[in-house]
Amino acid sequence: MVAAGSPAARGFNCSNCGAPVELRALQHARAVACTSCGSILDPRDPNLRVLQKARSKESITPDIPLGTRGTWHGQPWEVIGFQRRSIEVDGIRYSWDEYVLFNPYRGFRYLSRYEGHWNDIRTVRELPEPTGSGKRPTIRYQGETYAHFQSATAHTDFVLGEFPWRVRLGDEVKVSDYNAPPYLLSSETTDDETTWSLGRYTDAQRIWQAFAVPGSPRTPSGVFANQPNPYKERASRSYRTLGLLLALFLVLVVGRLVTAAREQLLAARYTYQPKDQNAAFVTEPFAVRAPGTVEITLSADLTNAWIDFDLALINTDSGVAWNVERELSYYSGTDSDGAWSEGSRERRVLLPRIPAGEYYLRVEPEGEATSQPVSYVIQVRRDVPSLLPYGVALLLLVAPSIAATARSSSFERRRMQESDYGD
Repeated sequence: MVAAGSPAARGFNCSNCGAPVELRALQHARAVACTSCGSILDPRDPNLRVLQKARSKESITPDIPLGTRGTWHGQPWEVIGFQRRSIEVDGIRYSWDEYVLFNPYRGFRYLSRYEGHWNDIRTVRELPEPTGSGKRPTIRYQGETYAHFQSATAHTDFVLGEFPWRVRLGDEVKVSDYNAPPYLLSSETTDDETTWSLGRYTDAQRIWQAFAVPGSPRTPSGVFANQPNPYKERASRSYRTLGLLLALFLVLVVGRLVTAAREQLLAARYTYQPKDQNAAFVTEPFAVRAPGTVEITLSADLTNAWIDFDLALINTDSGVAWNVERELSYYSGTDSDGAWSEGSRERRVLLPRIPAGEYYLRVEPEGEATSQPVSYVIQVRRDVPSLLPYGVALLLLVAPSIAATARSSSFERRRMQESDYGD
């Protein structure tokens, strides 16, 4: 309901078709479009001069009927005007609807709808301050920085009801939009003046409830210029959580590295004879006193040669064996590019959790038949930390944040495709 004591609506007949026209904004209205014939009248002219006759037989039914009243921002407002406007980009015309709201004590507000996206708009008097003129210019308004989104020429295609300006079909204005979601700061420039307005992205369901509009609003399509990114806050929360988890993760990793026993179980030097047909042997038994990882390190004094090891860690009681195979090779020389080398004289292999018990190594070395005897060392240590599980855990920790960032970035790319800066 309109507030008590508000001016009553004044009625008259259309000068063009004779249909009754109800004037709600009274002295504030500078043009009114007849809802019957579409002619635009001057309500301030005693003779109700026709400013413009309808040029199109098109009839558009607004989603929110003219005369609808509701409570918006805690105040009573009435829908008194409707217009459809459009811009043309790359030969394609895009149109949107605008609604004029009136409160006799608050003046005018506006609602706009494009592809199911709604904005609550008010005009502003303070001029934004330009802050950057690079590839994507920016302006600043009331402490917020807005980036240029799109500029185009807006064309008025259809009007109904009352307007606080001299609206005409075919009117053209230059519009420039600057966004800082959920806000959209827009300028409209004619030969005479430039006006600025500030829009806030609004859930259509709120508008339907405020004005008791029957049915359900249209589901938004695509991403609008100032539509809030639903994934941005999720990504921020995800990274805040990730920071805490990474701190705990770091404590666990450092704790494991510091407390690892790294107990040496075997350290012996052997010599491989290339002509020895039975080079396989077993080491002295050694005790693994607690279950855990076991690391075997092989190192050899190689020069332009290779040696292969077939190893088996065998439990003396159960006979269960863990088999591994590793090759050492080292070659070096010089060529036109200078000195070069490849391979390694040392290899490590980390066996997973090995039960406690007594073990020995079966070693079967094999090398080049023409090479010289090779001296090599085998070391066995217990409880050597493996970083692989921690690497997997780290990937699992960061995966949700990466996914949230990817979704947020995808949303922004879709937004920018509708701008002057899309790919």
